[in-house]
Amino acid sequence: MSSESNKALVRRFFDEVCNGRNPAVAHEIFAPEFVYHEPASISPGGTGPEAMAQEAANYYRAMSNAQWVVHDVLAGENDTVTVRWTGQGTHDGNLAGIPPTGKQVSVEALTLFRLGGGKIVELWDCWDALGLLQQVGVVPPMG
Repeated sequence: MSSESNKALVRRFFDEVCNGRNPAVAHEIFAPEFVYHEPASISPGGTGPEAMAQEAANYYRAMSNAQWVVHDVLAGENDTVTVRWTGQGTHDGNLAGIPPTGKQVSVEALTLFRLGGGKIVELWDCWDALGLLQQVGVVPPMG
């Protein structure tokens, strides 16, 4: 696929699965062998399209007004796309066992996608999980 096609596919993830709250689209854009890589955090990671469908749904169930704000979408070599984005919303639902706090949260993230055969086959997330936990009051702020 071209760089522009790869970027468009990744944007579908943010526009339709995340902000559009349509987890079923994950089955169209993620390969069956998809692998989700993430450092240990409140997200489970996983394999297959259902892993990403559930990942996004976890956040929009925990934050009824959750929004993924995409700042940059950059095509790289070897069918990769990097996205800089901000996740934000009001913590008004259960999030990985953390009861609702009503607090506003905003976290920065970078995500690297690898594509193949017209689908997303791998994803590496790097986001401010500590900042989220501090903002909801589970972890005290530093200093």
